[in-house]
Amino acid sequence: MIRIEAVTKRYPDGTVAVDRLSLEIPDRAITVLVGPSGCGKTTTLRMINRMVEPTEGSILLDGRDIRQQPVNTLRRSMGYVIQNAGLFQHRTILDNIATVPRLLGWTKQKARTRAAELMERVGLDTALAKRYPYQLSGGQQQRVGVARALAADPPVLLMDEPFSAVDPVVRKGLQDELLRIQDELGKTIVFVTHDIDEAIKLGTKVAVLRTGGRLAQFAPPAELLSAPADSFVEDFLGADRGIRRLSFFPSAELELQTAPIVAIDAGADQLASRATAPYLLVTDLDGRPLGWSEPDRLTAGAVDRDRLLDFGRPFVPGTDSLRTALDGAVLSPTGWAVAVDGEGRAVGVVSQQVIGEAIRAAHGRVAEQADVKAGR
Repeated sequence: MIRIEAVTKRYPDGTVAVDRLSLEIPDRAITVLVGPSGCGKTTTLRMINRMVEPTEGSILLDGRDIRQQPVNTLRRSMGYVIQNAGLFQHRTILDNIATVPRLLGWTKQKARTRAAELMERVGLDTALAKRYPYQLSGGQQQRVGVARALAADPPVLLMDEPFSAVDPVVRKGLQDELLRIQDELGKTIVFVTHDIDEAIKLGTKVAVLRTGGRLAQFAPPAELLSAPADSFVEDFLGADRGIRRLSFFPSAELELQTAPIVAIDAGADQLASRATAPYLLVTDLDGRPLGWSEPDRLTAGAVDRDRLLDFGRPFVPGTDSLRTALDGAVLSPTGWAVAVDGEGRAVGVVSQQVIGEAIRAAHGRVAEQADVKAGR
């Protein structure tokens, strides 16, 4: 979809923002540009829709140089989302979303119908349609920004640090929403961020840029974490890149135990049969975890919920990664992670030791695949 060929952006004072950058941005995928301040990631994004003109090199869209298109036509063919949404404060939410379709000549009714559909797609209550941006939270405004960018169904979506101004909880929700929308629509997305965790979570491929606008590495997130190109990339990824890498290892093959699980109404015989376990996970009558307890602290039919130990963060086998499972075990005072199904019911427990063995096995499989690929 987009090919950047030896592009340089040099300003009149001699400052080089982007230096001989070449990238082939894959179709129907999220490509993330990440790097420190001054690395040219936002400049690169703006050159794609000609908000900034390159000094040298060329950018091709579907094999055609973008300079062969009228600039307004080019920009209207691309969705654009910025930090703080950039909404028109004097327009309602519905009319904000309908902006580009109206510019393209759609009737008001058709544009507003499309806008209402997109409100639902990005997780906005349609009751907000007649409100104004100042009446919405920061997260809601960013959802409006995404909906507006998608309104005319552009094949390309450019996103310049769109979630950086909201709090971590809202940011995670927006990231998850973007992944869901991308799974449904399959746009070609170029996403700028300074947050390596966000880049790894969202990116199909990640371009790490150095200060001065030079490409350091362009690779899928798992490859980036396992094989940084040099010390700059390694330092930028941070000291905990090994933990981040666990996000790409599935938890489906973890060996779960069910014996240490008892319901809150468990009888004396059932508790006695599990007395050798160091801890028991107590669930409610629907099977949802309540907390851990040492067996000798449990009394049949009279469990004191207030004395139960926190069960940490549960994980869903096959859906969540080994990183999530390990996180659950580390957060639990017992050192055991709790596995739940999609409804939150406990389906098993697993120890840090077993998770560690699964991590070593996963590393071994990756090494074997690398040997096969290399012909060793």
